[in-house]
Amino acid sequence: MSGFEFIFSLFGLILGLALAEGLGGLARALKASHRVRIGWPTALLGLFVSCDVVTFWMYGWAVRDALPLNWPVLFCGFIVTAIYYVAASLVFPDDPEGWGDLNAHFDQHRRKVIGGVFLCNVALMGVVTWLGGLPAPTSLRAVIIAWSFFPVALLAIAAKDRRVVVGCLIWLIALYPLSVVWR
Repeated sequence: MSGFEFIFSLFGLILGLALAEGLGGLARALKASHRVRIGWPTALLGLFVSCDVVTFWMYGWAVRDALPLNWPVLFCGFIVTAIYYVAASLVFPDDPEGWGDLNAHFDQHRRKVIGGVFLCNVALMGVVTWLGGLPAPTSLRAVIIAWSFFPVALLAIAAKDRRVVVGCLIWLIALYPLSVVWR
């Protein structure tokens, strides 16, 4: 077993649990949809967290040869993946029928969820910088795909108007497929 395989056995487990937590919340909400209005904000927040978890997983693979096997890497990786798990668990309520309208749940938890994902991305950029591979904001692609995430996520955290937050989530979600097609 390589060092990366050892490290990522923990990270992959927690990231997989984060995805399962988000999907489980979605499944509970869909089962209760005859009594509960899910709403676009909650659906977009769940999609955003899921896309970001998968992207983080992909970045883990990309840096696999450069990550040393040591306690700081393991512990910091645990902290980041734990934040993803908690963020994913806050997207949907444990008892959707207790809310009636998930937009109220969204309003109560979206700052924590988006803030958690924001912190994970700051940590990721820190690791990429530490490993010497941070993309310089010199091209239009780098500015839009790699660097627009941060101000847009901060706006989504700070905004009081749900429509602004939804617009930010749409932008943030659009960055994932855009990064695939825009080479």
